[in-house]
Amino acid sequence: MEGLIMTAQLLLGLSILVGLHEAGHLLTAKMFGMRVEKFFIGFPPKIIGFKYGETEYALGALPLGGFVKISGMVDESMDTEQMKSSPEPWEFRSKPAWQRLIVMLGGIVVNVITGILIFIMMVYFIGESYSPVSAVNKNGIYVSKLGAEIGLQTGDKIVSINGNAVERFEDLRNPKYLLEERSYYTVLREGKEVQIQIPANFLDKLSDKDNNGNFIEPLYPFVVGEVSDGMPAKKAGLLTGDKILEINGKQILYFQDLRAILQENKGKMLDISIDRKGESKALKVEVTNDGVIGFRPDMTLESATMHYSLLSSIPRGTTTAFEVVGTQIKAFGKIFRGEVSATKSLSGPIGIAKVFGGTWDWIRFWTITGMLSMVLAFMNLLPIPALDGGHVVFLTYEIISGRAPSDRFLENAQKVGMVILLGLMVFAFGNDIYKIVEQYL
Repeated sequence: MEGLIMTAQLLLGLSILVGLHEAGHLLTAKMFGMRVEKFFIGFPPKIIGFKYGETEYALGALPLGGFVKISGMVDESMDTEQMKSSPEPWEFRSKPAWQRLIVMLGGIVVNVITGILIFIMMVYFIGESYSPVSAVNKNGIYVSKLGAEIGLQTGDKIVSINGNAVERFEDLRNPKYLLEERSYYTVLREGKEVQIQIPANFLDKLSDKDNNGNFIEPLYPFVVGEVSDGMPAKKAGLLTGDKILEINGKQILYFQDLRAILQENKGKMLDISIDRKGESKALKVEVTNDGVIGFRPDMTLESATMHYSLLSSIPRGTTTAFEVVGTQIKAFGKIFRGEVSATKSLSGPIGIAKVFGGTWDWIRFWTITGMLSMVLAFMNLLPIPALDGGHVVFLTYEIISGRAPSDRFLENAQKVGMVILLGLMVFAFGNDIYKIVEQYL
C-alpha cells in the first residue's frame, strides 16, 4: 500500500509540473501565431486524447515527462521531413529569434512561477515552523567538531549572539550575525555565563566539506516516525510511535545519541530496548553500511509557528523558492568538484517517490512539488541540447551573431542531447535500483 501511495504522489506531482511546463511552451507558441501540433502529458502510446483546433491534446502511457510538438522545430521527435520544405508563416523556424527564445523559456518561467506560488501559499496558509531558543535551552545544544573548536560544548544553553537575544534558534546560525565584527555567543554553562568568541574566518571553516555547513543543533528528544519498507528497522519490528530507551545497554535520550551509536556500529547487529505504549520490549536490529536502520525520527522538541499576511508571504515564499535553486547549484558544484558522491546524491523517479513517503500528507506533497518545480526549471535551463537550455544557447547565439545554426547542426546537437539525457535516465534508474538491492544484501 505504501508503494502505491508513493507512486500516486509522484505521478500526480510530476503530471502537474510537466503539464504546466508544456503549457508554458504551448501558450507562448500560440501567442506568436505558431502552430502547435501536439500537447502530451507523458509519452506515447496514447491512452486518451482529443483534438481542439489544430492541436491534439493527449495523455501518454509513459508518465515520466511530456512534450509539445511545434511545427517547424527540430525537437525530440526528430521529425525532420517537414524541415525539407520551404518555411511556412506559422512555423517555429519562420519567427524572429526573440520570439522563439520566449517560447523556449516559456516552460521554465511557468515552473518558476508555479514554485514561487506554491511556497507563497504554503507560507500564507500554514506559516513557518521554527525552534524557539527558550525550548532548545531546556535541553541545550549539540556541538559538532567545529563548534567544539571555537569553545562551545554539548549541553550549553545559548543566551544571546553579539549581545542580542534572539527568538529563533535558526538565527543563531544566520550568516548576517556571524559576519558581524567580533561576533560572540553568550552561553549558560553549569549556571555561569560564558562568552565564546567567533573567529573571523569561521564562515570559511563552516563551508569546508568536512563541516557540511553545520556546527550546532538542538539536542532533539524523539520518537520513531515513519518506518521505511525493506529497511532493518521494519524487519526488526520497530513501529511508529516507539520510543528508543537503550541500545546495547547505553541510554538514548536524544537523536544525536542514536546517530552516534549507529555511526559507530555500521554493519553490526544491535540490541534495542524500546517503550511501546508503556510496555518495554527488546528488539534486535542490523545497522546498514551507511549507519542507518531506516526510519524518520519525529522530534518532540517544542516548536512554534510564525504566521504571515498575504503581502508579507510574497517575499518570504519567493525567497524560499529560490533557496531551492541555490541549494541545487551548490550541490552540483560539490559533485563536479568530487566533494560529494553522485551515486549517493542523485536520485531518479524511485528515489523521488520515496521522498514523498508512504503516507499521504498534503503539506509534504505540496512542499516537495514546489521544490521539484524549481528543480525542474533549473534542470531545463542547463545548456544541454534537447533540453530547453540547449535551445536557449543556440537562440542566444543567433540573436548575438545574426546567424542561425544550420538545420543539420541542430539535428546532430539534438541527437547528442538525447544520448546524454538517456544516459542520465539510465544512470538515475540504475542508481535507484542499486540502492534498493543494496538494502537487501
